[in-house]
Amino acid sequence: MADLIYATNVSLDGYIEDADGRFDWLPGDDDVFAAHTALMRSAGTLFYGRHLYETMSVWETEPSLAGRSPAAAEFAAAWRATAKVVYSTSLTAPSTANTRIERAFDPDRIRALKAGAGREILIGGADLAAQAFAARLIDEVQLYVLPLVIGGGKPGLPTGMRVDLELIDQRRFDSGVVLLRYRPRR
Repeated sequence: MADLIYATNVSLDGYIEDADGRFDWLPGDDDVFAAHTALMRSAGTLFYGRHLYETMSVWETEPSLAGRSPAAAEFAAAWRATAKVVYSTSLTAPSTANTRIERAFDPDRIRALKAGAGREILIGGADLAAQAFAARLIDEVQLYVLPLVIGGGKPGLPTGMRVDLELIDQRRFDSGVVLLRYRPRR
């Protein structure tokens, strides 16, 4: 059975986007980028909400991004190679290869996918992850905590519910970013 891993970058005060919906403050650190790439390579499938999918699709639709650095090229290759499932009621067709659209998040279907998957499944997007948290489907949380406070915006973790977590690992990057890995207590 594969683990469902929620991985995200967050500000020290817990936001993935600022109050204007921007996230241009995310790290440009090659070591953090390499960690994200390694995680992507461990996954067989990515689950995305529409907004995050549209944001991430540039790794396939804008080839110039891969030309920025060897780390960017490796990330782009890993992203393109991984199967993607996008949960959206408004998208009619994917803009990238190896991608399918699902209209609704079905916890029973996700359980079946996890049971049959040979590789990890990554879930991205705070709203989609909140649905997975509510259905008790998340097996691991990986927070890349950035050393800055943005003062408001979109929370990276679900609000209105309690999830008890156990720290299983931590890593500090030279840039000051800290990776915190947790498992939900069952």
